[in-house]
Amino acid sequence: MTRQPKTGDYVEVTTSDETITGILLESPELEKDVVIVKLDSGYNTGIDEKKVRKISLLPQPKIKTGKEKLTKKISSGKKLPKITILHTGGTIASKVDYRTGSVYSSFKPEDLLELFPELGGIARFDSVFIRNMWSDDLRFKHFELIAKAIEKEAKKGADGIIIGIGTDNLAVAAAAMSFIVESSPMPILFVGAQRSSDRGSSDAAMNLVCAAAFIAKTDFRGVAICMHENVSDNDCVILPACKTAKLHTSRRDAFRPVNAKPIARVNYDTKDVTVITKYEKKSGKLVIKPRMEEKIGLLKIHINMQPEQFEFYKGYKGLVLEGTGLGHTPGQAPDEASKIHKKIYPAIKAVIDSGCVVVMASQCLYGRVQMRVYDKGRDLTALGVIPGEDMLPNTAFVKLAWLLANCKKEEVKQLIGKNLRGEISDRTEEQAFLN
Repeated sequence: MTRQPKTGDYVEVTTSDETITGILLESPELEKDVVIVKLDSGYNTGIDEKKVRKISLLPQPKIKTGKEKLTKKISSGKKLPKITILHTGGTIASKVDYRTGSVYSSFKPEDLLELFPELGGIARFDSVFIRNMWSDDLRFKHFELIAKAIEKEAKKGADGIIIGIGTDNLAVAAAAMSFIVESSPMPILFVGAQRSSDRGSSDAAMNLVCAAAFIAKTDFRGVAICMHENVSDNDCVILPACKTAKLHTSRRDAFRPVNAKPIARVNYDTKDVTVITKYEKKSGKLVIKPRMEEKIGLLKIHINMQPEQFEFYKGYKGLVLEGTGLGHTPGQAPDEASKIHKKIYPAIKAVIDSGCVVVMASQCLYGRVQMRVYDKGRDLTALGVIPGEDMLPNTAFVKLAWLLANCKKEEVKQLIGKNLRGEISDRTEEQAFLN
């Protein structure tokens, strides 16, 4: 007698409209009348229980766990470049819990190499485990651990570094590392995945392979990002570390350059590299300055703000304001309802007077801060707020933290508005926005 299908089984669900195959998942408490199936594509679909005519048990397909014995071994050819993959966790090092449909960190460092044997034709690989964590839990101390690992691998003769990391804070981590690594004789690429490595729809393999190909085939030196260019599996792009943002929660092409263009395009099938933007070919020895100031904040400006929100940062070493438009905050009182705004400028001034360096970025990803156009901007600069040009808020945040830990305060005020790692464009091009 055939048993009834249960959570985790591979099933065929016949409805009044269609037939669906996939893994039967546990329905959430509030959706007990919905049958949830994880499709072969990796996506979940919900089916109204009233429409279900039959659920049939199918033979369980073999699911990659990262523990299979693969016939193709990772190459150890001496003529190939040597690349070290540093693992910090995230979706690129994760797999699916087929009971709940959720994703959790799982793989040991060597498992990723076994999952993607095609890497063996590109380079020789070492694998170093740093942490198994989501990028939401990153702190400045973790950047120091990554920097020390980079330094160690450089001494061992690595020709390039790939850092596997969660996508939520991949871009800000790359920006931070671009300041920490003051000079590099090798490429350091941050790589993530929007979908876990054991899913058929995973982007992990392509992102890793393209990153390795870029390292092996170019003379790029410094920090950058490698992720999907679009939703298809054709090309990856190499993105500037300080000018990239994650603009979508789940799409594989979530990462886009802002006020900039990609550095290069890597074709997944041919491994050909097309250079899009001229890049700096750094050379010489590795110079790392991992210190970051801990007492620093990032405050998003919004309507209905209270003076206390600014006053909280009195005594902090640095603060980035994610202002509106060209770089504004509330501060004027055109009517009785906005009377409390008269207390906001004094609150900002009190923060600055406490010794805090306050920098203005914009909520608008494209364009740049221009605080001399309107009187509000002029009011803020008169208080001592420093324009952040066209830096992304998170980039301004990590740059300010790095400067405060490595420079004197007056130097910080001068350097925060100067381009050090490609974080500030000479001018904002319309083309960068239109693309």
